[in-house]
Amino acid sequence: MITRAYIHEYGNGKIEPEQLTVKNVLESRGISCELFTEKRVHRNQLELDNSTLVVGDNPTIQSVLKRIGYNREFLSYPKSLRQYLYRNVRETTIANLIAESSSTDISNIFIKPRDKSKLFTGFVVNSNNDLFNIFHYSKSTRLFVSPIVEWISEFRVFVNNSNIVGIKNYSGKSDASIDMKLIKSAISDLENSQESTQGYSLDFGVLDNGETALVEWNDGYALGAYGLDEEIYTDLILARWNEILLECY
Repeated sequence: MITRAYIHEYGNGKIEPEQLTVKNVLESRGISCELFTEKRVHRNQLELDNSTLVVGDNPTIQSVLKRIGYNREFLSYPKSLRQYLYRNVRETTIANLIAESSSTDISNIFIKPRDKSKLFTGFVVNSNNDLFNIFHYSKSTRLFVSPIVEWISEFRVFVNNSNIVGIKNYSGKSDASIDMKLIKSAISDLENSQESTQGYSLDFGVLDNGETALVEWNDGYALGAYGLDEEIYTDLILARWNEILLECY
């Protein structure tokens, strides 16, 4: 049971809206909260145990997870959901992609990290020159590579305990029609695999041909809320963190 929470700040009280939301909800429930900077994580100054929640941005939480020995990594394109991508996604490495660029023009593709999804933000490669953006990473870094598609609209589907608890538009036309039957089928496939977590989001978009397709999966320990109800958002974060704690303590 969570009795205390550390809430990430950038210094001088600067805090992300999502973190402030959780802080306010937790304090209204009688749970004490303490602000911290990422520097304190690296200095091992947080008292972490099986009753302590940590809320922060993705890089900060990644550092905390290492501290408590949580090493499971999840793919932004889970294998159980590949059929919902509606585009060809291949896997390669930075070294192989650079090698390809020496003999052909690399263009009109989207690349993102395969294993450490937040190592860098996925981006469009318009020409070989754009590969300089990843030259400083390890050449063995594995990548997802996919063709460019046109999204009319994108939505975040929030899932807690296998149930959809909210859907928020975050890009494009808010009135675009998404295929809820397909989304529920994807959630069922994920939940019946070994790739699911207690709390997560599935980003789905509407393509220019009208089809609903998976954008990516996101772990529930650090999510953009996009206006999701504060209590629901906090409960999702809590559910995912409790699951992590059970695996670590």
